[in-house]
Amino acid sequence: MSLSFEERKTTIMESLEKEEKVQVRLLATILQVSDETIRRDLDRLEKEGYLKKVYGGAVKTKIHNWELPFDEKTMINKKEKQAICKAAASLVEDGDIIMIGNGTTPLDMIPYLADKNEVTLITHSVPVMLGAMDAFKGRIVFIGGEIERNQKYMSGPLSERMLELLQANKAFICAGGISTVNGITDYDISGSSISRKMMERAEEVIILADHTKFGKTTFANMCSLTDATKIITDDSCPNEWKKIIAENGIELLIANEMN
Repeated sequence: MSLSFEERKTTIMESLEKEEKVQVRLLATILQVSDETIRRDLDRLEKEGYLKKVYGGAVKTKIHNWELPFDEKTMINKKEKQAICKAAASLVEDGDIIMIGNGTTPLDMIPYLADKNEVTLITHSVPVMLGAMDAFKGRIVFIGGEIERNQKYMSGPLSERMLELLQANKAFICAGGISTVNGITDYDISGSSISRKMMERAEEVIILADHTKFGKTTFANMCSLTDATKIITDDSCPNEWKKIIAENGIELLIANEMN
């Protein structure tokens, strides 16, 4: 039985992560499909931003430096994000002080926190703060500063100064990319800087990342891979990355969409 595109994609992306490049003929032999099938797969993956086609194959896209506006991102991988956030919320215990960073992924945590008691929520994300006002019964601390209109969060020296005055049990941070070479990255300097400050002020750092973030590097470094206490992803996480995360001593939680 022939492999599906998603199964072929996993092999292609695992090869890219290890070798930085792939060859059409070699992939066709490994996957037992035609060269034309591999070329179509590479065309599709190039359009999705995973790689760049070159003569005879493709190379890994090194840096992603452009991010969709917040509202456009909300429907991308929606089911995966909801599953990840349900798993993330299950880690929050009564009495916890938690930090939730910016991005569309952590926004979906809010509905799953409704039954938590005496939880303090600290955030610099405007959508997270507004959502919490409607659905969260605990204490809310909103971090002020300079607003980033495109992604709807607060950042800058004022934001970081406020965070220096606070301490949390857990920080839930969204990753733009996760790479063995470049660590955990974000799309812009201000976003990565305030995420890094949240990590410094929390006992546990929990990274939220759907499967598309693995093997990807975005513009601004946030932290090294081993700075994460846990990583929560969906059940399409590549097997190669499951091994990499385990080898680095990081706890990996796989969120099943059916749960």
